[in-house]
Amino acid sequence: MDLKDHVRATCRAFDLHLERDLGQHFLIDEQILEMITEGAGIEESDHIVEIGPGIGVLTKELLTRAKHVTAIELDRRFIPILKHLDLSGKKLTIIQGNALQIPMPNHHYKIVANIPYHITSPLLRHVFLEFATRPSSLTLLLQREVAENICDTKNAGMLTILVALFGTPSILTLVPPDAFLPPPRVDSAVLHIESFPEPRASRDVIDSIFTLTKHAFSGKRKMLRNTMSSLPGGLDALDRAGVDATRRPQTLSIDEWIALSQAIHHDPLQD
Repeated sequence: MDLKDHVRATCRAFDLHLERDLGQHFLIDEQILEMITEGAGIEESDHIVEIGPGIGVLTKELLTRAKHVTAIELDRRFIPILKHLDLSGKKLTIIQGNALQIPMPNHHYKIVANIPYHITSPLLRHVFLEFATRPSSLTLLLQREVAENICDTKNAGMLTILVALFGTPSILTLVPPDAFLPPPRVDSAVLHIESFPEPRASRDVIDSIFTLTKHAFSGKRKMLRNTMSSLPGGLDALDRAGVDATRRPQTLSIDEWIALSQAIHHDPLQD
């Protein structure tokens, strides 16, 4: 039985009707499944966190490669199906709940997941900003447009900046809608983020960057001199950081955002 038939048979057996609003699209392309697991660079000693495992198509493959898998699933209907993947209960931990409200491991781990597209930004904020221990890498099947935006440093958005502070993103492959059941309305991509050993800046600087970007991107098409003027010391900080006030926020590099954050707080190193 191929993967597509397996997914259909499982849905029939458990009388599953998938919720598009929850981003429930099951992968049925075995080649893409292989690309995800290979691209994640899983080692036998790894602890993998999977978010939104559904009926366990990816989970099953992860269990053959990793030491342990923690699967976080919001939909209670899938829990009995997932339990059958590891009857010994030694390699698989299943957590029923919202991944955005569940603590991540406090030891080395990797994230490998086909995530609901609407949680991409809050999920990345959750794992990068809310815990002292961050994933060593993330391999995510997500919306193509979002993946491309994250990697586009020449036209950077707030999500691009967030990821660049914590790791290096790259697109492993593009994924058409017919690789899923049911097919989504958009193209997808497999995005790999290799995390830095330490973030590019201190937590204070990172928090400051997000305050700055909130102001700067409030008028994305406007020059920085217009949006930063609403922030006390904003225009002076641009001058101190050597950033041309006529530029637009999406053109700044991550190094320039760090310099701008340090300048607005009058970091002595910037004097």
